[in-house]
Amino acid sequence: MDIIDLRSAPEHLPTLARWHHEEWGYLNPGETLADRIDKMRAYLGEATIPTLLIAVENDKVLGSAALIAADMDNKPELSPWLANVFVRNDQRGRGLGSALVKAIMALAASSQWPHLYLFTPDQEVFYSKLGWKPLSKEVYRDTPITIMQLDCL
Repeated sequence: MDIIDLRSAPEHLPTLARWHHEEWGYLNPGETLADRIDKMRAYLGEATIPTLLIAVENDKVLGSAALIAADMDNKPELSPWLANVFVRNDQRGRGLGSALVKAIMALAASSQWPHLYLFTPDQEVFYSKLGWKPLSKEVYRDTPITIMQLDCL
C-alpha cells in the first residue's frame, strides 16, 4: 500500500467523490455528486491547501484524507483542517486510516502550521489515539460533533 497525492492519480477522483458523497452528503443537503466532483477538482491544483492524499494498492484506491483551509462555515477562524478521512469498508482494520491521518499531520507540521483542526460525529476515540484533543462539542447542521485540535509544532 502506498500513500500518494491525488494529483498523481486523478483518475480516482470520481470514485472518491462518490464515496465522500455517500458518507457525508447529509452534511451538505442539496449538493449533488456532480457538485462534489466539481469541488474536488480543487485538489488537482498546485497549492498545498487543498491536498488530498490517497491510499492505493495495485492501482486501486482504498482511502483518503485531505488538508483543507476550512471545513465548517461557522468556524472561519480555525484553519487548516483535516477532512475527508475515509477507508473503503473492506479495507478497514488494516491501519490505513491512521496512516492517512499521520501523513496529513506530517504535511501540516512540515508546512509550519501551529494547529490542525477536524470535526467528527463519531470518531473522537480514533483521533484521540493519534494525539488529537477535543476542543468543543457542538451541533453542526443538525448533527452532534466534536471539534478537535492537534498541536503541530
